[in-house]
Amino acid sequence: MAVRPGLAGVLAPTHGHLGTVGFMLSMVMGVAFWMMPRPGGMRQTGYEAVTFALLQTGMAARVVGEPWWRLTGDPMPHALFAVSGALTFAATVSFALAMSRRFVTVEAIRAAARPRGTRERPASHLTDPTRPPR
Repeated sequence: MAVRPGLAGVLAPTHGHLGTVGFMLSMVMGVAFWMMPRPGGMRQTGYEAVTFALLQTGMAARVVGEPWWRLTGDPMPHALFAVSGALTFAATVSFALAMSRRFVTVEAIRAAARPRGTRERPASHLTDPTRPPR
């Protein structure tokens, strides 16, 4: 803050939040969308776009709303500051929903690998009680 040192206290929390939530959360979410397995080659472009848009809009609203609110104390920037938190939370929920669809159990994988109409039968179907043993 070489230009206006008096604003350092106002901008410091926003700067810290942008570094932790803005950068780190964006990176973690982006890497998870890229690296997490996609069962059946599923594409989640809708979830990816919604998560990205919500997170970045929330960060932009925070950059504007938080310093403005800290300087003036007005209700309008405070509302914008609150909306930024809600948008960031919505992005986290969207991300969690997208990731929950990527986690599959071993049973689900086995069920998907079985042809339709087949079912597991007990081993007793191999022996016919009416036929004498050979």
